[in-house]
Amino acid sequence: MVDYKLLIDGEFVEGSGVIEVINPATEKPFATVAKATEKEAAAAIAAAKKAFPAWSVTPITERQALLSKLADAVAENADKLARLLTREQGKPLAEAMGEMAWTEGYLRHFATLAPQNRIIQDDDDFFIEVRRKPLGVVAGILPWNFPILVACWKIAPALIAGNTLVLKPAPTTPVTTLAFGEFCRDIFPAGVVNILADENELGPFLTSHRDVAKVGFTGSTATGRRIMESAANTLKRLTLELGGNDASIIMDDVDVPDTAKKIFDAAFLNCGQVCLAVKRAYVHEEIYDEMCAELSKLADAAVVDDGLQQGVQIGPIQNAAQYAKIQKFLDGARSAGTIAAGGIVEDRDGFFVRPTIVRDVKDGDDIVDQEQFGPILPLIKFSDVDDVIARANNSEYGLGASVFSRDVEKATQIADRIESGTVWVNQHVNIGPHLPMAGFKQSGIGVEQSIEGLEEYTQVQLINVAKS
Repeated sequence: MVDYKLLIDGEFVEGSGVIEVINPATEKPFATVAKATEKEAAAAIAAAKKAFPAWSVTPITERQALLSKLADAVAENADKLARLLTREQGKPLAEAMGEMAWTEGYLRHFATLAPQNRIIQDDDDFFIEVRRKPLGVVAGILPWNFPILVACWKIAPALIAGNTLVLKPAPTTPVTTLAFGEFCRDIFPAGVVNILADENELGPFLTSHRDVAKVGFTGSTATGRRIMESAANTLKRLTLELGGNDASIIMDDVDVPDTAKKIFDAAFLNCGQVCLAVKRAYVHEEIYDEMCAELSKLADAAVVDDGLQQGVQIGPIQNAAQYAKIQKFLDGARSAGTIAAGGIVEDRDGFFVRPTIVRDVKDGDDIVDQEQFGPILPLIKFSDVDDVIARANNSEYGLGASVFSRDVEKATQIADRIESGTVWVNQHVNIGPHLPMAGFKQSGIGVEQSIEGLEEYTQVQLINVAKS
């Protein structure tokens, strides 16, 4: 027997194997989940395909009401889900509770939306209308940094648009999503939501399957490329929210302690494992030393421990593979620049790394050019605005960025020149279900969140009627 089973066609299924899920704070298993093979994946796709005709014509008010019920279930079970999330993902319990609140909010917002038809012409000669039709079966492939929130970024628009869904959480964080499946089973008709778990074998099967109409993926750019290749033969619709190397430009007129706190929080949320986190900070030379000192104080004072402990600010790296990558980045940072704070891999059980501030680095260093996706922040000195904009833009990524200055008008002008899907001014990582999120360049294809994100889960159909 396993602790958590697959959800296929409204039933919990044992699967064809067992996965032990590791708590990254202890490096020990804390739960077992059923493992799916292509057999279970094919059954899940078939169940979703079977459920699609009835679900696609279910009145939008009913679909909205059921999504609201799912939000109610998240709210009622937030503490239980958050504790599971902390044990499998590592984030502090307060952040896990925050993820539950965000999840509930996203579901409630999408429960107020509906695909919008648009009349182009209605006169004596023609009635012409653009209609938004559901696509069919959607495969939602999830990351390990925000397992339940990103699951609902797929569930909400897919179901409101009239699609059915097969979800595959990341192999290292399947527990909360499978537990969440209990609510989906009780709320939605059989086959509308199906949830699998694997050890990274099933991606190609899902993304190439002829009965899957769309793939919604959040994760690395490298995996996004492979998904595009796999989906090409069937020309699937794709929404890909991929990597980022988010730049922050900090001008010399800022309040340094206040700005340092904002930058620190935006860089080290979820142990730095956030696609939109500040990953490289360009600091004006006039305040460079002061900013380094302020950020170092915050890093030195941070409480790093098991996320279930009281008062913890930063938990462990989520998994062993990412932990090894972070250690390589730290080795590179020591040779390229100066570790101003942190840089310590703690000698204890768990994948713990103290928040690290790296100074005296430059563009061209791996720690600056590559996405760390962990608790490391490089600080790069600049003096010229045109030059720093060019440096910020000299990246294959373009997901998020920010500009900090007391001169809001000037900062906004700088923001307009940055090649990024979202650019914040005097803030970072301010997102919401009503705000479209998209990536420039290799940070993604398509839009998540908002009515624009909902439309990604629809097909345009033109109805063109001659009246005479």
